[in-house]
Parts: sequence; C-alpha cells; structure tokens
Amino acid sequence: MDEAQSTPAGTRRNEDIALDLMKFVAMTTGYGRTAGSGAGFQGTAAAAKPEEYAAHLLELYGKCLQAIAKK
Repeated sequence: MDEAQSTPAGTRRNEDIALDLMKFVAMTTGYGRTAGSGAGFQGTAAAAKPEEYAAHLLELYGKCLQAIAKK
C-alpha cells in the first residue's frame, strides 16, 4: 500500500519541486543533450555518451535543489 502523506495537502517537497524545475530547464534548453542539431540556446557543451548526459542532468538537479532550498 502507499504510505500516508505526512505533509498537508497542497504542499510539495523541495526534491519534487527541484525535479520539476530540472525537467523544465533540461527540456526547454536541451541541457546536456547529446550532439544534435537545433536552433536556440544550448545550455552546456553537448554530452558525447549517455553517461555524460546523465551526469549533466544530475548536476542540474543539484543546482535546482540548491536554488529551491534558498527560498
């Protein structure tokens, strides 16, 4: 069974907010994507391997979590 939520309705954990922020930034900017053509802002140098792409996303998640924690 699912665990009962201990937070009041309408509140979200910082980790969940940071994850949504990371997804938004990664999808809209192509952050850490493998080399590919595309116009617009390319958030960082393109990753050559899937492992590098994952590392870029984890780094971005950490930055998002730090930003949310500062609120």
